[in-house]
Amino acid sequence: MLNFLRNTYAVLRRELTRLAHQPMYFVLMIVLPVVSFAFFALLFNQGAIRNIPIAVLDQDNTTLSRKAVQMIDDTPTAMVAYGIQGMDEGERLMREGKVMAIVQIPSFFEKNILSNSQTHIEAYITGTNITVNGLLAKDIQTAVTSFSAGIQIQLLTKQGLTQRQAMAQLMPVRFDKHVLFNPYINYGYYLSPSFMPMMLLIFTIMVSIFAVGTELKHATASEWLDTAGGSIFAALVGKMLPITVIMFLTSQVMFLIIFKTVGVPLNGSLTVLTLASLLFILSYQAIGTFIVTLLSNLRLSLSIGGGYSVLAFTFSGLTFPIMAMSLPMQWLSRIFPFTYYTDIFIDQALRGAPPVYSMYDVGAIALFILLPLLCLPRLRKLCTDPKYWGRL
Repeated sequence: MLNFLRNTYAVLRRELTRLAHQPMYFVLMIVLPVVSFAFFALLFNQGAIRNIPIAVLDQDNTTLSRKAVQMIDDTPTAMVAYGIQGMDEGERLMREGKVMAIVQIPSFFEKNILSNSQTHIEAYITGTNITVNGLLAKDIQTAVTSFSAGIQIQLLTKQGLTQRQAMAQLMPVRFDKHVLFNPYINYGYYLSPSFMPMMLLIFTIMVSIFAVGTELKHATASEWLDTAGGSIFAALVGKMLPITVIMFLTSQVMFLIIFKTVGVPLNGSLTVLTLASLLFILSYQAIGTFIVTLLSNLRLSLSIGGGYSVLAFTFSGLTFPIMAMSLPMQWLSRIFPFTYYTDIFIDQALRGAPPVYSMYDVGAIALFILLPLLCLPRLRKLCTDPKYWGRL
């Protein structure tokens, strides 16, 4: 055990010297992650999506039609940016990306309302962004429903009903919606706990691949192993330890930005999140080491590591719910530590789940750390056989 610690320390000193003389490490581990987090903080600082530009074609131009337009403009999401004269103009604005929806109010809108005839308002909403589509559709529909209800209540009160009676007759069953864990539908609460860990994942796996791969590329792998007294395990631990410490400190900066700058609530255990972050970093170091050991080619390993990172986000359940995937895809999602980490983050930050609820996910992440043990014999071979050295 004493020899292992001595050998690990020797490799650690060697790594710190290499870090000081290779600015790429510093850029990959500190500068790029922090800059990325800062950009995301600025992006998500507004939180909920607001003031999406829309165009309105008011073919009636009466008091009631203008009232309907005003109610749509007063919604949180929609902002009436253009008053257009025809649908051709609206379609042009939408194709140019200047508006995300067109609202059309027909002729005789007010006349039909006052004569107790049914009229309509039509909305044409872009389908290119599902999130914006849903929010605009909901807010425009709410505005039109409120406008219609207001007219009906006025008609019923003129018939002698009180406002409460009119409301009961108009809507005998009232529907109340209560959004839990993110009541204000804050987009930053949803995206920042996913995008920022995603960046942490990418930089961790890339730096880990780069650390081992450069030893092979520059034909210094034998020197690296000799520094560890021939112990491949001590060589690997000593090499990965500085990366672990730096990326863990970077994760704490990430927490500071998520919880203090963006304002994501922390309803659960910070201890569980911190432990999960440490295991998350170790797991992707392990995966990076596994990839570069398996392929013994730095450029190819970086490409595979990048592709694996993108797939991790795809199968995390953030873009498409895991429970809605086919069963094989649900099982496939479990080969990415990011899936478990996302569950932990949502449980502890937003849901405020008891720590024990996250222990399964914590344990699952920890299993990935064992991956390098499967390839230690091959890694030793790479460090001792010159035919693997010098590859790009």
